[in-house]
Amino acid sequence: MAISTGGGGDTPMSDINTTPLVDVMLVLLIIFLIAVPVAIQTIEQLEIPVFASEESKDKVENLQLTISTTDADGNTAGIIRSGFGGAIRGGECRVYFNNITPVDSEELRQQAFDRLDAIVQRAGGVDVIMEDPDLIPQVHIRADVEAPWRCVAGAIYNIQAAGYPTVGFISNPVDPNG
Repeated sequence: MAISTGGGGDTPMSDINTTPLVDVMLVLLIIFLIAVPVAIQTIEQLEIPVFASEESKDKVENLQLTISTTDADGNTAGIIRSGFGGAIRGGECRVYFNNITPVDSEELRQQAFDRLDAIVQRAGGVDVIMEDPDLIPQVHIRADVEAPWRCVAGAIYNIQAAGYPTVGFISNPVDPNG
């Protein structure tokens, strides 16, 4: 029986033998090529369970705000195509509570206060929530790049007046490759 030492030297060959690995992978590939179509054909009707959505009792839900403005024609961005041409610096401020409900300044302050008050009461009061800072919700603001600072500053003012201590910004990362 001959043993190859890899190049005729006195050192043993240190290359990994990939033949068994390739054999195993080919066998698995063939098994999956046969098993998957059989498994798909045997499932006649898949019943997916439907669960009712309910508010989390153990996790703090952060408040999401989206800030934009109207376009040059006064159109507002929305889910339904409204002919929105993009936010402009001189447009009217638009704030969306939890990214869905459009609100004005007073509604923003009142809804934010009511929401924070409900979270504090659910946690067991101000003393309990102050002991565990993780229970205090944050506000995340996503503002259109063309939204003027007056719109963003007004939203921050109303949120802080409602009692939220932490306000953060969400941005889209810029591609460094252009």
